[in-house]
Amino acid sequence: MAKKQKKAFREFLESQNLRLTREREAIIEHVLRKHGHFDPEELHFELKGNGAKVSRASIYRTIPLLVNAGIIEKVENTDKHAHYELILGRKHHDHMLCTRCGKVIEFYSEGLERLQDRLCKAEGFKGNSHTLEIKGLCSRCNR
Repeated sequence: MAKKQKKAFREFLESQNLRLTREREAIIEHVLRKHGHFDPEELHFELKGNGAKVSRASIYRTIPLLVNAGIIEKVENTDKHAHYELILGRKHHDHMLCTRCGKVIEFYSEGLERLQDRLCKAEGFKGNSHTLEIKGLCSRCNR
């Protein structure tokens, strides 16, 4: 799967007249090995820990490219900075975010997806993606 995602990123960069630099390659390879959510600072720390020569600025410039290429998606979190997750090659899901402890619960609802489709159709709107976040308290924090 990683080859397919890396190829998609390379093709996206070419369409934008950009190159797949060594830094961008190190970033995407690391992102493709990630499971779950991550933030840019965590990515920088892990890459540096692995001996990669990747600047913080390169990470912050590459992340929007990965988002625009459809490789990762921005997931807002409760601590006021963005988290991201790998989406290319994964099934769509939405999130519940605990505003107290920061727990992220991923879920999928066919009924919710159908409702969104019906709402778009009723408005003559052609949706191509969405992000749903429900913020509140997880079961542990709700006690």
